[in-house]
Amino acid sequence: MPRESRSASQEEKLTFGPAEPKLVALVEDWLAHLAGERRVSAHTLAAYRRDLGQFLQFLAVHFGETPSLALIERIAPADLRGFLAARRKTGAGSRSLLRQLSGLRSFARHIERNGSPKLAVFSALRSPKLPRRLPKALTSKAACAVVDPDSRAEDSRPDWIIMRDCAVLGLLYGAGLRISEALSIKLKDAPIGRIDFVSIIGKGGKRRSVPIIAPVQKAIGAYLDLCPYVLSPEGPLFVGAKGGPLSPRVIQLAVERLRGALGLPETATPHALRHSFATHLLGRGGDLRTIQELLGHASLSTTQIYTAIDSARLLEAYASAHPRAR
Repeated sequence: MPRESRSASQEEKLTFGPAEPKLVALVEDWLAHLAGERRVSAHTLAAYRRDLGQFLQFLAVHFGETPSLALIERIAPADLRGFLAARRKTGAGSRSLLRQLSGLRSFARHIERNGSPKLAVFSALRSPKLPRRLPKALTSKAACAVVDPDSRAEDSRPDWIIMRDCAVLGLLYGAGLRISEALSIKLKDAPIGRIDFVSIIGKGGKRRSVPIIAPVQKAIGAYLDLCPYVLSPEGPLFVGAKGGPLSPRVIQLAVERLRGALGLPETATPHALRHSFATHLLGRGGDLRTIQELLGHASLSTTQIYTAIDSARLLEAYASAHPRAR
C-alpha cells in the first residue's frame, strides 16, 4: 500500500478516538457495509464516521475508560441523553443530532447482527424534535407573474420552451402539484380539451385526482402546439430541449432567472408555488379537508400548517390597520 494511502487510512481511524480493537473492527465493518451494500454516499459516510467518533470520545470521558463493546452494552438512557446534551452545548442543532442518533441506531443494529444482545436503549430514546418551519408562500400577484409568459419578455429561449416552463409552473400553482408529479404526467393523460383533471400517484404510492383550471389547460395546450417534437402518448408530457425527459433542475433554474427579473426573494422556488396554492385557497375560504386531498397529504396535521400561515397574516393585517391594535 502506498505511504500516502496508508497515512490517510490511519488518520481516518483516529477520527473515532480511542477504542478497543474489537470495537474498532466492528466500526470499520459497519462503515464498509454502509458503503458497499447500502451504497451510502461518501459525504454521509464521513459524517457517520465523525459522529461515531464524537460518541466514543464522549464515552471515554464520561465513563473514564477506553470504549469497548462491553461498555456500549451497558449504556443507559441517561448516558445517551448526556451525550446529546453535550453535543447541544457545542452548538449542534436538532438536524445534526437526528443524523447522529440515526447513525448510532444503525451501528447498534450492526452490533446486534454480530451476536450482541439487543441494544434497546438506542431505539427507546426519543428523537430531538425539529422546529416546524412555515412554508414561504408568494403573494398572489407574484405567483401569477411567475406562471405568466408575458413576464418573460427578456427571455431569449425558444417560445415552446418558455411556454413549457409556464405550463409546468402553472400545474404547481394552479393545481398544487409537486414538481416530480407534474413531470410524471404522460402525454395521453394531458389535461387538455375536455379533460379537466389529472390522476397523480404521489408520495407513498397514493393516487389522487386533481382538477385543472382553464388557464393551466390553455398553457399546456399552447406548449403542445409549439413543441417541435412528435411526442409518444406513453411518453412524458413535458420534454427537454433535446426531446428527452425534462429534468426538475431545468424548472428550478427557470424560476431562479425569474427571481432576478421580477425582484422576487430567494424563497421563491417551484415548491413555493405549491405552498402558495394551498395558502391562497385557504385564505379565500377553502376547506382544509379538501386542500388536504388536493395536496395529497396523508395526514391532516401536515395540511394544518397552512392555518398558522393564514392566522399570522390576519394578525399582521390586524396589527397594522385596526385602531385598537395601536
